[in-house]
Amino acid sequence: MKNINPLGLFDDHFLLEKLTKLGDPLERLNVYINWNIFKAPLDSAFSEELKDSSKGGRPPFDKLLMFKALLIQSLYNLSDDQLEYQIVDRSSFKRFLGLKKSDKVPDSKTFWIFREQLIEKDVIMALFKTFNEILDSAGVFANEGKMVDASFVEAPRQRNTREENKHIKQTGTAPELWKETPHKLCQKDVDARWSKKNNVTFFGYKNHIKADTKTKLIEEFIVTDASVHDSQPIEGLLTENDKGQPLYADSAYTGEKQENIYKNKKVLNMVHEKGYKGKPLTDEQKADNREKSRVRVRVEHVFGFVENSMNGSIVRTIGIVRAKAKIGMMNLTYNISRCVQLKINVSMG
Repeated sequence: MKNINPLGLFDDHFLLEKLTKLGDPLERLNVYINWNIFKAPLDSAFSEELKDSSKGGRPPFDKLLMFKALLIQSLYNLSDDQLEYQIVDRSSFKRFLGLKKSDKVPDSKTFWIFREQLIEKDVIMALFKTFNEILDSAGVFANEGKMVDASFVEAPRQRNTREENKHIKQTGTAPELWKETPHKLCQKDVDARWSKKNNVTFFGYKNHIKADTKTKLIEEFIVTDASVHDSQPIEGLLTENDKGQPLYADSAYTGEKQENIYKNKKVLNMVHEKGYKGKPLTDEQKADNREKSRVRVRVEHVFGFVENSMNGSIVRTIGIVRAKAKIGMMNLTYNISRCVQLKINVSMG
C-alpha cells in the first residue's frame, strides 16, 4: 500500500524544532557539556583497537557515541535491548548521539561488549575522575562543607536455599553443585548481600557517596555490598581537600572509631548526635541535630534524583565488578545532569 504521507527532509527538521520547543533534556546536555573532555580516557583505553582498525575492516563505532549511548541508558535505566530500540525509534536520542535517520545504530550486543571493555579497563572510574578534575580546576566545587550518605542499589533477588546462602556468606564463593550447571551459575550473584532498614529488606549493593554541600555534586564514591554499614567506608571517602571543612552526616556515622577518623582527617564534625538506651538526647542536642539537618538533608536530594528522575536505583548485572561500573556510570550521569541544572558549561581549559 502506498504511503500517502511520507516523511521528507523538511519534516525531520520541523520534528526536531518541535522537540526543542518542548524542551528536549538531551539537547540541554549537548549545550552545556563538551563531550571531547572524555575523548582522552576513551582513546587511551582503546588505543590497541584503534591501531587495528587502521589496518582495514569494518570501522568500529565512535567511542564517544558509544559512551553517550551508555549515558542515555543510565539516565533512563534501560536494558541493552531497550537502548537499541529507543535509539532506532526516538529522534531525540539520535540527535543527541549525532546520528542521522539513515545511520547504522549499534545493536544490543555491541553495547554489552563496549560496556564489558570499559569494565575490564576500569574506564568508568577514569571518566568520573576526569569530569570531576575539570570541575575542580574550574572552581565549581564550593568547598564550604561535605556531606556523606549511602543508598541501596538493588540487584536481581536470588532464590537460594538457606544452606546455599550460608555457604556464600561464609566463603564468598558459589556452592560446588552450581558449578555443574554453568547456565545457572552465570545467573547467580555471590557478591550481593541482604540487608534490612526500617523493616524493609534489600538485596544488592550500597552506593556510598561524599557530596559538596552547596552544589550537591558527588565528589567521591565507594561501592560495597548491601550488608556493609554506612559508616564503614567513611575513611576512603574523605580526602586531603576536605581538611578544615564541616562534615555533615546522619547518626549512623557516629562512634569512637568514626570520630577518630574525623580528627585524623581534620574535618569539622557536624555529624548528628545519637541517643542511647538510658541516655536519650538532651533538648540542646535535638536542637543541634535539627540545625545540622538543614544542610545534611541536601545529600538525600542526590539519591532522590537518581531514584525518581533516573527511574530507580537498580542494577541488572551480576557481581560487584559490574555493579561498581553501573553505579559509577550512574554517579557520573547524575553529576553531568546536575551541572546542566546549575547551568555550568563544562569544557577543557
